[in-house]
Amino acid sequence: MIPIISVVGRSNSGKTTLLEKLIPEMTARGYRVATVKHDVHGFDVDREGKDSWRHKQAGAHTVVLSSPTKLAVMRDVPRDHTLDEIRCLFVHDVDLILSEGYKNDVQPKIEVYRRAAHPEPLCSSKDDLVAVASDTPLEMGVPCLDINDAGGLADIIEERLLRHGKEHSVCLTVNGRRIPLSPFAHNVLLGTLKGLLGALKGCENPDRIDLRVE
Repeated sequence: MIPIISVVGRSNSGKTTLLEKLIPEMTARGYRVATVKHDVHGFDVDREGKDSWRHKQAGAHTVVLSSPTKLAVMRDVPRDHTLDEIRCLFVHDVDLILSEGYKNDVQPKIEVYRRAAHPEPLCSSKDDLVAVASDTPLEMGVPCLDINDAGGLADIIEERLLRHGKEHSVCLTVNGRRIPLSPFAHNVLLGTLKGLLGALKGCENPDRIDLRVE
């Protein structure tokens, strides 16, 4: 399963700036990185008058823009998706997902904190905090690094999330909603799929399996 870590913090704390330093640090170490930006106010990535905008305005549920070098998908969703659902439905072929925001999600977090901007940090002991990037020393029970120390944060991410080997996992979605699996159900599905594919030529050692039933 692709590991996720969320960069969180109060407004204007420097989350995007930190990600701009952390992304090239991770890619320089050989990792393929995907990013997810959470916007509670909604967003529009298309420009008025463009063909794709006209498709969406005409009522298309999903619009795909394709070129030789990029692919973009815009689709209607009935609710705000969790990071786990986004990972399962949309993100593949990467080693790490870095998200900006998602303070209330269950994924591990790095908080960005600047004393000049806010009187106190956003996270508490209830959050799965792995590190703090700050312009002032803090005692929060986790490593507190300089707000510009992307290398140190990358070391923590590697140790916490990336050096324990890749484990196969099963992601089940029904009608677009992620279905939690017990360990027993997870192992049964994984074993059954790998067993069936092992009998097919060219599928003996699958790294990733995509199965869709409609």
